[in-house]
Amino acid sequence: MASIRAAIRYAKAILDLANSKGVAEAVNNDMKSIASAIENNLELSTFIQNPTAKVEVKESALLEVFANVNGVTKGLFHLLFENKRFEILDAIAVEYSRVYDESNGIEIAKVTTAIPMDAALEAKVLAKIATLSDKKITIENIVDASIIGGFILRIGDQQYNASVANRLQVLKRELSN
Repeated sequence: MASIRAAIRYAKAILDLANSKGVAEAVNNDMKSIASAIENNLELSTFIQNPTAKVEVKESALLEVFANVNGVTKGLFHLLFENKRFEILDAIAVEYSRVYDESNGIEIAKVTTAIPMDAALEAKVLAKIATLSDKKITIENIVDASIIGGFILRIGDQQYNASVANRLQVLKRELSN
């Protein structure tokens, strides 16, 4: 829990610095690629989390792996080196993207479907969401075959469940009463 709070503080500070230098979007792209790389590469994730690896080695490795990132992002690596906090890099990257989106009025709509959405369906969903929210919306498609069909739409703390699995569950409850 404390590491999440620390990650939020780091993310907000990095966003303030990036905004002051006019590179917030570039840093956001860096953070997305860092979060993706750590999530998809078990070896990198294990290396960053390894408490026995020297922080100097971690910093030089990250600077080599992410050689083409913005100077503000490289500054974050150095700050984590000084504070010996590389283990929260993934959380910082995720929180930075969240805070960046929030500050720019961008909201993420998570759409869970049984099969991947195509471009036409995504356009229809975006059009419908635009009538519900005045913010800029980006869609994150989650594929979950267990919902059988339909979709589950989640925007912020609101959820609309139009899945076949949910309808079957409702029908089952009605029949058992």
